[in-house]
Amino acid sequence: MNKLTVALATMLCTSGVAFAATQQAFITRAMQGNLAEVQMGKLAQQKGTTQTAKSLGQMLTNDHQANQQKAEQVAKQTGVTPPTSPSAVQKSNYDRLSKLSGAEFDRQFAAMMVKDHRKDVSEFRREARMKSPVGEYAKQTLPTLQKHLRAAEKLEHSGRTAAR
Repeated sequence: MNKLTVALATMLCTSGVAFAATQQAFITRAMQGNLAEVQMGKLAQQKGTTQTAKSLGQMLTNDHQANQQKAEQVAKQTGVTPPTSPSAVQKSNYDRLSKLSGAEFDRQFAAMMVKDHRKDVSEFRREARMKSPVGEYAKQTLPTLQKHLRAAEKLEHSGRTAAR
């Protein structure tokens, strides 16, 4: 083999490993996100002061439980051990939110869900372009995340107009 062939073979192997690692990291983050959103949704159902906040909480709980089941199947296909809890940052966000009450809870919950779902939509869009089980999961999950973003934005907007 000549040097060019060896270099190309090395590059292909390395990029394949990097691709797999990126896919594994994404599905792990997605599962942690599902776990966190289920917890946040339950918290919103308990502490939300408006029906809109409680409804968003119920939607998050139901949809992310279903998404978690799908993600776990993909994780099994790709050899990823499913995480059993949200990330440290997600736990910290939950703790911070759990200490709030009343209209302040609703405002902070809405702002957190808007920020989180904007980030998720962006990541899932990027991942959905991949031709893999993880990419397919991202593609199937994206409409749900976009629905959550719209609902969170609506809650955030209603909190702003009520505060005036």
